[in-house]
Amino acid sequence: MRVIRPLALSLLIGALSASAQTQQVFGYRDFSQQAKWDAKFLSVPDAKLAGEHLKTLTASPHWASSPQDYATALYVADKFKAAGLDTQITPYKVLLNKPVSISIEAFNSKGEKLMSGPSPEHVDPQKYGGDPYQDQPDILPAFNGSSPSGDVTADVVYANYGSLEDFKKLASMGISVKDKIVLVRYGANFRGVKVYLAQQNGAKGVLIYSDPSDDGYYRGDVYPKGPFRPESGVQRGSVQFLPIYPGDPQTPGIASTPDLPDSQRIPLNGLKGNEPSIPSNPLSYKDAAPILKCLDGPVSPRSWQGALPFTYHLGGTGHVKVHMHLEQDIALRTIWDVIGTVEGTDPSKKDQWVVAGNHRDAWVFGAVDPNSGTAAMLEAVHGIGELLKQGWRPRRRIVIASWDAEEEGLIGSTEWVEQHANHLVKAVAYFNTDVGVSGPKFNAAAVPSLKQFVREVTKEVPSPRGGTVYQQWRDEQETDATNHITATLGANHIGGLDQQDVRVGDLGSGSDYTPFLQHLGVPSTDIGSEGPYGVYHSVFDNYNWFIKFADPTFVYEQQQARIFGLEILHMADADVLPYDYQTYGRDIAAYLQGAQKHAAANKLNLDFSTAQAAAQRFEAAGTAVRNLQAHPPAETTSLNKALRAAESALLSPEGLPHRPWYKHTIYAPGEYTGYAAVVIPGVNEAVAESDAPRATAQLLQLSQALNRAAALLESASKQ
Repeated sequence: MRVIRPLALSLLIGALSASAQTQQVFGYRDFSQQAKWDAKFLSVPDAKLAGEHLKTLTASPHWASSPQDYATALYVADKFKAAGLDTQITPYKVLLNKPVSISIEAFNSKGEKLMSGPSPEHVDPQKYGGDPYQDQPDILPAFNGSSPSGDVTADVVYANYGSLEDFKKLASMGISVKDKIVLVRYGANFRGVKVYLAQQNGAKGVLIYSDPSDDGYYRGDVYPKGPFRPESGVQRGSVQFLPIYPGDPQTPGIASTPDLPDSQRIPLNGLKGNEPSIPSNPLSYKDAAPILKCLDGPVSPRSWQGALPFTYHLGGTGHVKVHMHLEQDIALRTIWDVIGTVEGTDPSKKDQWVVAGNHRDAWVFGAVDPNSGTAAMLEAVHGIGELLKQGWRPRRRIVIASWDAEEEGLIGSTEWVEQHANHLVKAVAYFNTDVGVSGPKFNAAAVPSLKQFVREVTKEVPSPRGGTVYQQWRDEQETDATNHITATLGANHIGGLDQQDVRVGDLGSGSDYTPFLQHLGVPSTDIGSEGPYGVYHSVFDNYNWFIKFADPTFVYEQQQARIFGLEILHMADADVLPYDYQTYGRDIAAYLQGAQKHAAANKLNLDFSTAQAAAQRFEAAGTAVRNLQAHPPAETTSLNKALRAAESALLSPEGLPHRPWYKHTIYAPGEYTGYAAVVIPGVNEAVAESDAPRATAQLLQLSQALNRAAALLESASKQ
């Protein structure tokens, strides 16, 4: 890797700044003054300081609600205050489970013990430098957030990734999981969905293990020699039914403030829609291997075979029994969000909050997830603080947040959003970073109206590898596309990206943008810098792993701080909100085409004409208003108000079927995927279940939402 030296870097920033002063940036009448502030900001985020933040934040395990977690809240609050932000630590009282005792044992048909665990996460201290963090005494046993206590003994059935298709495949083969313990591997869907489906199919418990084919030795050298998961590594994580609703399980739609009376909380015996009723626990592949190896019954479908050195069977014959004994302390616990604000100066824009955030809590040390993002955010705050000292003030109010208890179910962000919903309906953006840095490859996801906004920001930020982040991002995507085409079609079909610009992903769930976008309709983005990362949610996601494999000199932390900060600055000071509804409309039209093909394949006779007409109207309105945005009137208050209202108009007041907390008609986490976005979810999920009446009703809701949004944009474009 070619690293740019400090002098060369400062010269590059100056060159980029000079270029930015002459360029047209969407949302600005004249970008020249903003370009000067950008250059001042870009010179501030410091790689060394980012490394110091990371080392401090990850010195101890800091599970949500723990004393160590509160210590990180104080650290972040001190940095916010030092930068000049008006800072508050905001507590919430939420339902969390903490393991008291976790025991998993497996026996063969002769009663001989196959394994007893979970085994401690440990690597040989004499090889490749070992791991200096693995023996800290305050590491909690590996567990699943939201799992109940339980004591169950049952036969074992292997169910691959535990997807809807996997459970259907088992049923087609005549294998029932009723009253069984289901063994599934991580990947393909959210772990909570695995438990959700197992519970629906009558299982008594679930064990979720990390297969080496997915993030272990099959992918490359394991830690500490390489970045991938060693045999004892365990992926912790929440199994809350996130696709139903996130946040505190007892208070959907209500902020779980410390003074909230118990009468407004759902009682524990009423949480079946959001919390599992069967126990689950994660395992390493070291502990899962003896169970899998001893299973008999049919050979698993060959696509279900992992990388352990034996043939995987499906089990369910009584040849292997597992005893799960889980004791959980389930109680209301206090968590702490840290909120820093900078007031806006423009009276016409004071209600248009720009919110940015990252979560702080971790399952263990959390060097990559999430504190690489926290370190980058703190250096972005450092840069904003330096601008404040030089006299800069934002036109819009800036709110920067360090969320707590994200790992348990996006709790800190969701409770804050629910508490401030009346203000946030006017918020103009939420910028998220979670896994800030695990390697050198920049990536982003966004609502379509902000995809070009993200691209423009990355054109201003220098990459540690030379050029701009945008240039490196595009080159990587072109290389990946070429390699994919070469591998699948042969060398004669080599070509570049099959589009005109870099791909920006869609937002599903699994991080703190969820309540902003999918509950309140606040336009959102999510950024990160990626690389081989096999130690997710394990003891080994620590500072030692980070400096060996992710970002040894913290230059990508610096890069991410710059991008995150420029997102905030540009949105805070733009003359006209830089929303691209033209692209949004094109994307929705494409989503409808895909849904129509899916319906035809399922032999559903549905009328898409009304929805297609509404999508065409929305796209046309987006095109017309974009022309006005490019040449805005002197007074932009009503235009900005309409632009912001158009995203809110895409919400359905009734919410999605089975899960009304999710209100966005264009994007939601899939009921059976969890992390991955399902586009036009009401329609597509009804089509997937071959439910024609529901699909027809959802097409109507979608059409109404698109027409509402189009009417707002049409009105604005006539100014």
